[in-house]
Amino acid sequence: MFIEQGIRPENKFWKYLLGSVFIITASFVGQLPLLIAVIGKTILTGATYPSTTDGIMHFFESNLTFFLLLISFVFALASIYFVVRYLHQQTFLSVTTSRKKVDWNRILFSFGLWSVFSIGSTLVFYFSNPNLYVFDFKPIPFAVLFVIAVALVPIQTSTEEYVFRSYLMQGFGNLARNKWFPLLMTSLIFGAMHLFNPEVEKMGNIIFVYYIGTGLFLGIITLMDEGLELALGFHAANNLIGALLITSDWSAFQTHSVFKDLSEPQAGFDIIMPVVLVYPVLLFIFSRKYQWTDWKEKLTGRIDVKN
Repeated sequence: MFIEQGIRPENKFWKYLLGSVFIITASFVGQLPLLIAVIGKTILTGATYPSTTDGIMHFFESNLTFFLLLISFVFALASIYFVVRYLHQQTFLSVTTSRKKVDWNRILFSFGLWSVFSIGSTLVFYFSNPNLYVFDFKPIPFAVLFVIAVALVPIQTSTEEYVFRSYLMQGFGNLARNKWFPLLMTSLIFGAMHLFNPEVEKMGNIIFVYYIGTGLFLGIITLMDEGLELALGFHAANNLIGALLITSDWSAFQTHSVFKDLSEPQAGFDIIMPVVLVYPVLLFIFSRKYQWTDWKEKLTGRIDVKN
């Protein structure tokens, strides 16, 4: 079983605290290229140092900013491997799946399913509300964006999945010796991680229904499927298609995407709809395809410690 693979007497909770500090530190180290670039530009051009997140987001050309923001996740993912392998003495496979090898077909199915939905829903919104969107395709900037996104967005999303649905899931499992507590805690922390996203300022705290709900959905499919593959595919599709297809002046990532959303963000049913409607449909599709059973035990059951 996936979560039980990290449940061992020698895996004390302090190790997860130490490992988390190491991963966070590595992420900060990965942000140094952005900091150095900002300082360098202010020195060379005399530009005013940006004092806000929005200022940093618009300080460079958007493709360069996108690259500098994502590069920190390379450091973070490497640190996760180091912590799992050398601090916890586990294989990386043990924090990826309970299967004998990674099931790439699961990753691709989840990626494809959510990509089709994301592209389809975006096109529906575009054609039904043409005054709220603009076709903003620029071939060369988009080509550069495409290369950066394909290379680094899967690293960014995989890093988040390995942290929340894998490393911390197993860590809280060690602490609580059950499954509902890791599922709840990782979802709440995943939501809190988005606290400083510009969408929160624009839409208010109601947006956390979406963030925490998404965390719950990803945690559920990880526990039910006994592996990270479906979550890896979904998260990669969500961020990659989002970065390539549509952007706005108030979104977390400013990119040379195909469309630009000109509307003012509103906290309406479209924020809650994925959580109460779309995600349950996806759970149904996954459960039928992969024959999930025993939901109560897999999501809330007790965890026995291996001797």
